[in-house]
Amino acid sequence: MNRKCVALGLIILSLAACQKAQQSSDISPVVPANNPEIADGNMIVKGQWITEVNGDVMLDPQTSGLTVWKDKLISLSDRSADVSQRMQLHVISPETAQLAPGTMAFTLSDNVKDSCFASYIQGNPDLEALVAVPDESGVFLTITEDASDHKGLSEKCAAQFGESGSVEYPFVLIRLEVQDDDSVMMTHARPLTFAASFNLGNFPNDGIEGLALGRDGQLYFGLEKDAGSHARIFTTRITAETWLQEGFIAIEDTQVKLPIFKHGNHPINALEIYEREGKEYLFAAARNDEKLWLVDLAGQQDTLIIDLDFYAPVDDPDEKCPAWELMANGSIEGLTIIDDTLWMVNDPWKAVYLSNIQCEQNRAKFEKMAPLLFSLPIQDAWFTQDSDAR
Repeated sequence: MNRKCVALGLIILSLAACQKAQQSSDISPVVPANNPEIADGNMIVKGQWITEVNGDVMLDPQTSGLTVWKDKLISLSDRSADVSQRMQLHVISPETAQLAPGTMAFTLSDNVKDSCFASYIQGNPDLEALVAVPDESGVFLTITEDASDHKGLSEKCAAQFGESGSVEYPFVLIRLEVQDDDSVMMTHARPLTFAASFNLGNFPNDGIEGLALGRDGQLYFGLEKDAGSHARIFTTRITAETWLQEGFIAIEDTQVKLPIFKHGNHPINALEIYEREGKEYLFAAARNDEKLWLVDLAGQQDTLIIDLDFYAPVDDPDEKCPAWELMANGSIEGLTIIDDTLWMVNDPWKAVYLSNIQCEQNRAKFEKMAPLLFSLPIQDAWFTQDSDAR
């Protein structure tokens, strides 16, 4: 791995001279011959610890999504988070990485309480991904993933929703709406159905981890892996009529050109949509291998892979530990965009997160499974390749 560009500094994000996009050596490379700005090397991304109002780092939120509302970053937690972090929205300042005071706790509407999914949703659902709905301030979408330890659907509900084309307990899309008292109501819940030809398999904890929503209501779903262990991107159109119905939402395949890796696990753990010069793209995060994917939604160009190195700040640096330490695993699971800056938040992956401990100054933070907030300016070089070269 190229370390020549590691530079010490006091800024939150630094782009050094050799920070370029590159193709993974694990796949047949896409050679950007006509673009001198694409070369070997990883992009350096420096983070901020997310902190409470009192200055303490955030305790084990297991962050599963990131979006923007009222110029603030909004996240939520999955079911494996500390109990104090579950079933609520977290408001984060992009300038300081500090959490807003107060709690935006979830409640259930009568409609959701009466649905087939009430017992799961009102318990400890595995909420993954979060996206704000354009032009509906305070409205968000999230989705459930792993329900393998839930008792399952009732006999009546199983007859209606038991065959989803994927997992036994279907993935459920949930509409959230902020109330006047800052609570967040789960107003509607609808399950997803996939064609058998999509070959999804039954992987409850390797399901949908990313959501991205365009202004036209086109919603995109990032799937960790299908029966062939390949990541997938699906889509459907969301309108006001979507929430007036109660049955399955039918999902379509996008047919975008995703990379096929020869080795290892390369899931999609977060999605965000981006428009540039009239074209739409998706950014996707691959948590296992410190990569961003840039996906052409028109399906004309191959996915560009951007290798990243994540750095955590070190308090009281010394000779052994400089101001920034390279993380062994960044575990990105939330993406969103403000203007032309890509914001990323990590989900401290309990199986590997402690491998980040190198400096004693950060030991307690990593042991608390504290997350970091990262930002990365979107680069012109990512979009200037000829279609024949991508």
